Amino acid sequence: QLQASGGGLVPAGGSLRLSCAVSGRSVIHYVMAWFRQAPGKEREFVTAIRWGDNNKFYGDSVRGRFTISRDNAKNQVHLQMIGLKPEDTAVYYCAAETDRNYISSYLRQERAYDYWGQGTLVTVSS
Repeated sequence: QLQASGGGLVPAGGSLRLSCAVSGRSVIHYVMAWFRQAPGKEREFVTAIRWGDNNKFYGDSVRGRFTISRDNAKNQVHLQMIGLKPEDTAVYYCAAETDRNYISSYLRQERAYDYWGQGTLVTVSS
């Protein structure tokens, strides 16, 4: 089970930190990811991290502004967002999948993930 939290309203240029808590099983062998979906748009890949080797992948629109990290002890993954823009407004979802050494291009797709959290809303005001 995945539980996302930390969403809220923030002005443009501001920062926000999202968290995803994983319960029920160890995350050591997972790939953890964040996706987002803006109103009227398709779900978009944001970032992912392999739990095993800490390798990270970012979407082009967030690279350099967003950072994914993990907390092994707490079984959590975090998304630190800085320099937020109105176009970052969306519901943010965390997702997980057993790491079977998939290539990064596959991990950028929704279909790579079987486990999803409920989503947390991020609103960036202009």
